[in-house]
Amino acid sequence: MTVTSQPDDQTSGAAPDLAQLLRPVVRESSVSEVAKRLLDHLSAGDIKPGTRLPAERQLAEALGVARSSVRGALSALDVLGIIEIRPGSGSYVREGTSEFLPRAINWGLMLGQRRTQDLVEVRTYLEAVSARLAAERATDEDLERLEEHLQHMRAAGDDAKAFIDADIDFHLELARIARNSVLSDILHSIRALLQVWMERVSDIEGTVSGTLCEHDAVLVALRARDPEGADRAMADHMAMASHRLRESVNGHTP
Repeated sequence: MTVTSQPDDQTSGAAPDLAQLLRPVVRESSVSEVAKRLLDHLSAGDIKPGTRLPAERQLAEALGVARSSVRGALSALDVLGIIEIRPGSGSYVREGTSEFLPRAINWGLMLGQRRTQDLVEVRTYLEAVSARLAAERATDEDLERLEEHLQHMRAAGDDAKAFIDADIDFHLELARIARNSVLSDILHSIRALLQVWMERVSDIEGTVSGTLCEHDAVLVALRARDPEGADRAMADHMAMASHRLRESVNGHTP
């Protein structure tokens, strides 16, 4: 089936690409299933910010679903700030790609999106490698900076934002200490994942105390210059952090 696009306005990109990329939804459709299909293409960079999406009718035909499912999915993505619905004009992918990734990750976590789960899995291994290398290469000054970040976490109290910021700083500092530029760049590039991850689990009981204990264990291994111990401590931290994330997604959503 050939799907034609709406006419473009002066500033928006052409829309046919998305309509051509979409395939019919095989199983019984739902709003979340349609939203996942759209989000998968948007987060993959297939469609650029500012692009006008095909009309509801065209999307429904391309996906093989009812227009009501498309309308519900677009409304959900609009609420999340991923697209903008302009009455009388159409639906547009929002500008501001730096803000898009956290929203896409959060939405993907809520829907169990495979791409996001893969990203979480990769982060687990990257952090363990980072801890191992840091144990081999850290100077006393490096360890002092890590301790400062940990102290900021302890001092945050009920200030969730301060705790999350200090937690992220700890992990990014650890990546810097590993002195592997590629590893550091990768971990910095998924900072949005760290932010979303920690925001989602911050109000689950035991998160703060558990996170502090787990970071302490990592720092103890680093001070001992114990690569195996640092790897193991970080792996344990990632396992517990992943468990808290699953709890958040499976019914304890903030």
